[in-house]
Amino acid sequence: MTMLTLYGTKGSGSAAIEAALARAGLAYTGVDAASWNPGPGRDELLRVNPLGQIPTLVLADGTVLTESAAILIHLGLAAAPGLLLPIDAGARARVLRGLVYIAANCYAAISVIDYPERWCEPCDDAMKGQIRAGTRARLHEHWRLFADQFGIGFNAGSPGALELLATVVSKWSGARAMLQAERPSFFAQLLRVEQHPEVAAVFQRHWP
Repeated sequence: MTMLTLYGTKGSGSAAIEAALARAGLAYTGVDAASWNPGPGRDELLRVNPLGQIPTLVLADGTVLTESAAILIHLGLAAAPGLLLPIDAGARARVLRGLVYIAANCYAAISVIDYPERWCEPCDDAMKGQIRAGTRARLHEHWRLFADQFGIGFNAGSPGALELLATVVSKWSGARAMLQAERPSFFAQLLRVEQHPEVAAVFQRHWP
């Protein structure tokens, strides 16, 4: 795999993909792009992904990959066996479940918190506040359950696709502060992932 193009921006979910690419030793060209940042990067992003969502990864043959979990699964299948996805079938099934869990429950909630007006009509400021508060509470519950179900076996010493996605997505909407207070051992594992020598530069670049 060569000539990969990754669309993303600082502090976004593209950090998980950058970290996975770093772990796999795969070179790529980065395009600074986000739906909220007008400019040529966004225009180019919209041409390959009309939703304007990041991360978006374009493969050498022009195939467009969207959705963080799908991108990480693809990279896990393309990288050296066992690097991003476990070789053992049972362990791999658990990781795939965890990736989709984050995408369906945690990542999806962030979209509601960021853009509550997309989910109600009409939607005044008071309604937006109520939606954000309720969604944030639910998001934190999803992270409690994730920590309880996936904390054992979370391989911070050799982070794969699941560890990288969890470490990035947990940075938003107060999830880290909640985990530090209520699930401190899992919180410590997330910090270990950030400090892994192969991905530390990625996290430092996104969250200096």
